Amino acid sequence: MKVLLVGSGGREHALGWKIAQSPLLSKLYLAPGNPGLNRLGEAVTIDPNDIDAIVSFAEGTSIDLVVVGPEAPLVAGLANRLAGVGITCFGASADAARLEGSKTFMKEVCQACGAPTAGYETFTDVTAAKSYLRSQRAPFVIKADGLAAGKGVVIAETLEDADTAIDDMLSGAFGEAGSTIVVEEFMTGEEASFFVMTDGERFVPMLACQDHKRAFDGDKGPNTGGMGAYAPAPVFTGSVHQRTIETIVKPVLAEMRKRGAPYRGVLYVGLMIDNDMPKVVEFNARFGDPECQVLMRLLDEDLLPLMVACAKGELRQNELSWQKCHGVLTVMAAEGYPSSYQKGEKIHGIDDADALPGVIVFHAGTRQEDGDIVSNGGRVLNVTATGDGLRDAVTLVYRAVDKIKWPGGFYRKDIGWRAL
Repeated sequence: MKVLLVGSGGREHALGWKIAQSPLLSKLYLAPGNPGLNRLGEAVTIDPNDIDAIVSFAEGTSIDLVVVGPEAPLVAGLANRLAGVGITCFGASADAARLEGSKTFMKEVCQACGAPTAGYETFTDVTAAKSYLRSQRAPFVIKADGLAAGKGVVIAETLEDADTAIDDMLSGAFGEAGSTIVVEEFMTGEEASFFVMTDGERFVPMLACQDHKRAFDGDKGPNTGGMGAYAPAPVFTGSVHQRTIETIVKPVLAEMRKRGAPYRGVLYVGLMIDNDMPKVVEFNARFGDPECQVLMRLLDEDLLPLMVACAKGELRQNELSWQKCHGVLTVMAAEGYPSSYQKGEKIHGIDDADALPGVIVFHAGTRQEDGDIVSNGGRVLNVTATGDGLRDAVTLVYRAVDKIKWPGGFYRKDIGWRAL
């Protein structure tokens, strides 16, 4: 099979690493890839959001399967365009991807099918939103309705901070994504990320993970796209798993079919778990980043035929095989992330870390420059490790981090602290 993988981050490096192991693969193309990922296939200079160019390349190269990593091309209709020219795509249609592309739509779907989630109201008017706030209790959760690159959520401890968030969003801080906002009830508990691969009707569950959203140790500092992850997540007990399947996954997939938008691909279910009761925080129309990297390290079977079966509506298996171990990921980020940061700093020692048994370093925000690997983003490297126990994996991942020499980088030193 000839496969085109769309995206350039750590998630895509992990997916490419797993796809490259498949005996079904004859050629892997990367649009546009990154220095680590490009070792696995042929990079093509195509922007992940250039739908015309992706479709044209896929047609001209007789691609058998397009795998879409990021959410924006899905929300923009890439899967629909590919279907229109007869090319199989692992990724949700534009209508189905609205589960991530619109917080309001996601809430409406949950409400229609009875999936448990936080109470909410939507607003386009500043005065009305602020008036509603005053009937609620702190902390306040303010969300931009559309895609905001993971930055469109504010948890405000005070009314003043919540007012500021409303002003910022509705005055254009996130462009069109913030023209509508969702003001949501604050939920307590532990968060977890649960994934299912689905062909729209049938589905197969994956492991649950936990990630670390805050920038600094002890869950301090600003929210980020994720500073680390581990799996399996102890908070996701057998009873939580069963409740998530019965009260969320099955009803939501059925509701999407009812709306004429069957969901095909991978569905990320962001959960808040309190007293063994799961509620939906959000849905994503793709693998989470950095959770995907841990899942790919632990998945003990060929990913490629699974993707094809989901994309073609032919999923038959009910469960997946997983390695009997734990996986951990630590993000090495540029100093200053998630605010302003430097690019172009040289990084040494990646191959030394990669050489440790049980360790794989996925590139997330790097580029090659005169033979050197340099930083080219906020989250730059994803250092992953597996171990018999979670503590073993954590110890190993930090041994690997110590081998990487990058004065301008930082990382959290407490990944997995809740479980440990």
